[in-house]
Amino acid sequence: MLAQSAVRTVAAARPTAHLGVEDQMIDVVLANDAHAAFVWGVLDRLLDRPNCNVSGVTASGFAAMQAAVFAYGLSVGGRRGARTALANFWRRVSHASMFDTDRTNLLRSMLEQSIDLKRIRDEDCPVKLDVLAINARTDALKTFSGSQLSIDAIVAAATVPFLSAAVEIDSDFYWGDGDISLLPSAVSTGARHRLMVTGKPSIFVTRCADRSLASADCATGCAAVHTIFDSQYRAATPLLLRPWIDWGELTDIRDRGRQSAENWLAADLSAAHERPAFDCISQYI
Repeated sequence: MLAQSAVRTVAAARPTAHLGVEDQMIDVVLANDAHAAFVWGVLDRLLDRPNCNVSGVTASGFAAMQAAVFAYGLSVGGRRGARTALANFWRRVSHASMFDTDRTNLLRSMLEQSIDLKRIRDEDCPVKLDVLAINARTDALKTFSGSQLSIDAIVAAATVPFLSAAVEIDSDFYWGDGDISLLPSAVSTGARHRLMVTGKPSIFVTRCADRSLASADCATGCAAVHTIFDSQYRAATPLLLRPWIDWGELTDIRDRGRQSAENWLAADLSAAHERPAFDCISQYI
C-alpha cells in the first residue's frame, strides 16, 4: 500500500460533531470542474471515517474514473481496498503523463488496469455508481448506471470535448463535460446528506418531486445538500494533456481535498434539519 503524506488537521471553528447512526449514509456527486486530485483527497478522507458510508456516487468528467476505482476498491477490500485502489490509480496517472500517446486509449488502459467492471455492476457492490456523459450529436445529458455501465461509458465521461474524439456507445457518440446542475431530481437511497464536490463555488438547487425546494426532513426523502470546493481552484490544462504530472503536486492537491472534507465532517450536520428549506445548501472551503 502506498504511504500517504502527512496531513495537517486544524481545529474546526465549530465543535466536532460525529455523524449519528441515522446520518451515516451519504450520496456523493463529483462535478466535472473539480480538480481530479482534489476529489481524490475528499474521497480519501471520507474513507477514514468509520461511521460515514457512501451509498452512491454520481460523477462527471475525469472524476468518473475515480468514482469507478473508488467503488471497485470498496467492493473487493473495503475502506483499505478503496484507498489502495485510488493511490495505485493515481500512480498510473502520474506515470502515464510521461508518454505521448492517444489520450482516449490511455484512459481506457489505465481504467482496465484499475477495475473489474463486473464487481461494480454486481448488485452486492456497496456503492451505486452513476456516470454522466454528453451526447456529442444532441448535447443531451445521459446517465449510465447499472447494466448500462461500461468501460466505454466511463472513458466517455472523462473525454475532453473537441480535444479527443467522442466515444461510440450503442451507435451513438459521447464525451465528457456533463453539467451536474442539469441532474434530474432524485430521491436519495437512504442517505440524509448529499455531498457535491466541485472545482469552484457554485450554487446547486435540488428540487423535490413536488417541485418544492429540498430539505433534510422532506416528506419525499430528499437529502440535505452540501458542497465542498477547492478554494485554490484555477483553470488549468486537463490532466494527461500536460507534459508531466508531478507526484508531489498531485499529493499536495489531494491533501487540500482531505482538509476540506475534514472541515465538512467536523461541521454540525445534525443541525441541517433545523435550517429553512431555502438554506439547505452549505459550502465548505
